[in-house]
Amino acid sequence: MVWLMKEEEREAQLPEEWGGIVPSQVFLEEAERIVVEGEKQGITLRCMGGVSVRLRAPQLTEAAQRLGRLATGQQEFTDLDFMSYGRFLGRMKGFFTGLGYSKRKATLSSAASHRQIYFHPQGWFFVDVFFDWLRVANHPLDFRGRLELDSPTIPASDLLLEKLQIVNLSEKDLKDTLVILLAHPISEGQERGKIDSGYISRLLAKDWGFWYTVTTNLDGLEKVLATLPALTGEEKQTISSRVRELGERIEAEPKSLRWKTRGQIGTRMRWYEAVETEETVGEFGIWRMAAERPKAEPPGQASG
Repeated sequence: MVWLMKEEEREAQLPEEWGGIVPSQVFLEEAERIVVEGEKQGITLRCMGGVSVRLRAPQLTEAAQRLGRLATGQQEFTDLDFMSYGRFLGRMKGFFTGLGYSKRKATLSSAASHRQIYFHPQGWFFVDVFFDWLRVANHPLDFRGRLELDSPTIPASDLLLEKLQIVNLSEKDLKDTLVILLAHPISEGQERGKIDSGYISRLLAKDWGFWYTVTTNLDGLEKVLATLPALTGEEKQTISSRVRELGERIEAEPKSLRWKTRGQIGTRMRWYEAVETEETVGEFGIWRMAAERPKAEPPGQASG
């Protein structure tokens, strides 16, 4: 496997028995190792992205496999994503160098997004480290003061928002979102292992655009559940009830004057930051794709 990142090309030194792909367990173990090593050195790092979904819900590995995040024989993950605090920015290079990683040269893009990128010693993958904010997002997320709430990943509430803030939700992100909701009950306040509906609702009540993207995606989740034969009836009911509970809490939260003023303009003006990815299929396109896909296979049969 070869991966390229602009200024350098590296050939990954994979063990022959891996068959050309890095096993998912390697990503999971390395993510936990990095968090633990960071704690030992007084550096706060919390895993984000697809790897963190699996770390938070190991009991749902079988359900995630049924959903088929990627096709059989493909590599499930491509990189590791972490959030840290800006006060650790100057120490991060020394930390990762000590683990054998090498740092990608800073670019205008990485400086603007307040991130650093590191290469695995054997070229198996790269590591993205963000500081304070997730700025490479349709709706940037502020993590200041939130990383102490859980470990080794960001809190469940933030992990859900990391997915639901995406305007062009990809199929992988959709499946990750379903697993997050299946794994975490809804609560009114911050509880480890639960989704804090109060925090999410208060955040969205200040920002109409963020609210619109999240609630549209939640509505889409409800509609797409019926087209997913990989999930059992009980799993669908669990997800559906949590989507509705969260949606009702969001709706009940009093909205700010700023929210109401922006809401009068609606979608006539772009309500999100533009972020292009290779996986996007058009604005809210995952829901169109779900509507256009062939009839579902018989119950109990995993989708392809």
